Amino acid sequence: MSKLFLFISILPVVTSCKGQGILNPDSSSKAKQDSIIEKYLKQGAWKYPYFSKEWDAYIDAGLKQDSTIAYLWQQKAMPLFKRRKYEVGLLYLNQAVKYDKFWLDYRGFIKCIFAKAYKDALVDFQECKKRNSNGHIMDHSYDFYMALCYLQLNDFHKALSVLKADIDKTEKENGKDWVHYLDLFYLGIIYYELGEYDKAIITFDSSLSKYSRFSDAKYFKGKCIILKGDYDKGIELMKEGKKDFEKGYTINEDNSLYELYPYQVNWKMVQL
Repeated sequence: MSKLFLFISILPVVTSCKGQGILNPDSSSKAKQDSIIEKYLKQGAWKYPYFSKEWDAYIDAGLKQDSTIAYLWQQKAMPLFKRRKYEVGLLYLNQAVKYDKFWLDYRGFIKCIFAKAYKDALVDFQECKKRNSNGHIMDHSYDFYMALCYLQLNDFHKALSVLKADIDKTEKENGKDWVHYLDLFYLGIIYYELGEYDKAIITFDSSLSKYSRFSDAKYFKGKCIILKGDYDKGIELMKEGKKDFEKGYTINEDNSLYELYPYQVNWKMVQL
């Protein structure tokens, strides 16, 4: 597994509700909208950093031409989330969803990882599952994010049920190699929260088998070992995890550059 790298993501990776809910589906309207996107986004905003005034000005000009273009609303919203201006960003993202349900799962992702509005995120993902039960956003399944929401709402049994079923499904359909290290990490976290430390340790080991220097997994595995009574061994593993973190090995999702993910360790607060 490579070190954490700086990767600026503009376009979300989505395989979901595409094309549903567009208010202007006829070819002439689409051609007009495509020309606006080309002029004000591709040849306009995208030529500037997305934290710049020019980015916003070009998108506003495009929306003045046609306020029903969902993609422009999403692009107007996206930089705000990366600046932690969640409420303002969601006002614009809601407009994107209004005009095209393609952005519904992206909104669910934003609510889960950025805005921490877990109940609202669950509503979005439940609606997306009705449209596409096997949908993914940002390289993870809807069930993965739903499990995170339940975990953050302290509904550990529901989180376990959803995530375990999702992992089992992936293993059955594609094999164990397709299970993401983060799926296993969060499954270990759920077992940890439920006090099932042996299961948690085994699951953290499975995550570490895919990402051997994953500092966060070592930290929580160390906590489980301590809770089982072996303080020295647990502390040793946590110190090893801290050294890995200092070399850049932590959760390496694209958007972890902007937000701590659930249970991502704040090593500045850890005294070893």
